Amino acid sequence: MIGVCHGDKLYPCIRKWEGFFCALFSALEGGLFSATSPCMKQVLIIGASGGVGAALAAAYEGRGDTVTRLSRSVDGFDITDERSVDHHLTALNGRFDVVLVATGALEIAGAAPEKTIKSISQKAMLDQFALNAVGPALVLRHAGDLLRRDAPCVFAVFSARVGSIGDNRIGGWISYRSAKAAVNQIVHTAAIELTRSHKSSICVALHPGTVKTAFTAKYLARHPAVAPAEAAENLLAVIDGLTPADTGQFFDWAGKPVPW
Repeated sequence: MIGVCHGDKLYPCIRKWEGFFCALFSALEGGLFSATSPCMKQVLIIGASGGVGAALAAAYEGRGDTVTRLSRSVDGFDITDERSVDHHLTALNGRFDVVLVATGALEIAGAAPEKTIKSISQKAMLDQFALNAVGPALVLRHAGDLLRRDAPCVFAVFSARVGSIGDNRIGGWISYRSAKAAVNQIVHTAAIELTRSHKSSICVALHPGTVKTAFTAKYLARHPAVAPAEAAENLLAVIDGLTPADTGQFFDWAGKPVPW
């Protein structure tokens, strides 16, 4: 249970139903649920045209939050291009309660994940790091200007369980694993720095699970997968449950810590 503020009153409610109760209390007290409601969140989703990113945007909007979407296919936002990242992020107005980096790829330019170290390609590995590690780092560079300072705020980056060094027992997928391990370190380090300027900030890496998208289509045979909408609801519950004490950590879709 948590307290949801409306004016000077405090109402307990379950996080999952926060948006509903905010709207209800506003109506009961004679107001309308508008963009100025203190219960609505301002959310930025980078990679909002992808399967999970789009589903997260829909889930946030479905409960009354305001979502700003950025993607390469719709907005020309290229997370691997420093100038593109700077251009789009400096053009945004206001600050956000939640920033999600929902980008990533297992296969880039036709280069499938390696089954052995003998298959390592310099270009394929650099492409993986550019998209899955350096890109989120370029966005994190703007975190101080994107996030609210006066209230708890979340900066979450999609990682993957295979990026866990402690959980790696089968090998393979070297470039992808390494890039995700790198982004975990980037997130952890950024979290330390952010707390100095944003005392209530929460900066985390998230493993969304195996989701039925174009991203995973070739690799679902041996792994159970969920629809994007279900994955989004799972992640939303995790994000809603985070506190500043969780900053710098790595969580899976069920809210369980993943070993580094």
